[in-house]
Amino acid sequence: MSSEKALDRWKQQARKLKNEIYAIYLAYRDPRTPWYARIFAASLVAYAFSPIDLIPDFVPLLGYLDDLVLLPLGILVARRMIPPEVLEEYRDKACALRARKSSESKPANWFAAGIIVAVWLILAVWAVLYIMQTLK
Repeated sequence: MSSEKALDRWKQQARKLKNEIYAIYLAYRDPRTPWYARIFAASLVAYAFSPIDLIPDFVPLLGYLDDLVLLPLGILVARRMIPPEVLEEYRDKACALRARKSSESKPANWFAAGIIVAVWLILAVWAVLYIMQTLK
């Protein structure tokens, strides 16, 4: 029974994180949000909605680092940057919009996915060039 309760708590926390990300998505477009908060929030939302992770999930231990650490930390930072009244307004909207939706799927952000793939490709090319130079 305790494992079921723990699983339910994890699911509830995951729903809260999804709702918070969606509220930040709505709030970063609001003119009352400062420009620096908009840039940070847009980056956070793009990464959260990206279908590709910076650290792939199959990497042992580190694979879930972004889901368990980076996104919650990003949410905490965004909460401090966005005016509280703006964020509260959009939290309510996000709850209402998510309640209306039948599926809880997140929109895919293919632009962010492209950036992440580009970062991985640049790192791979750099690693190959570095290895080739050290072998000479």
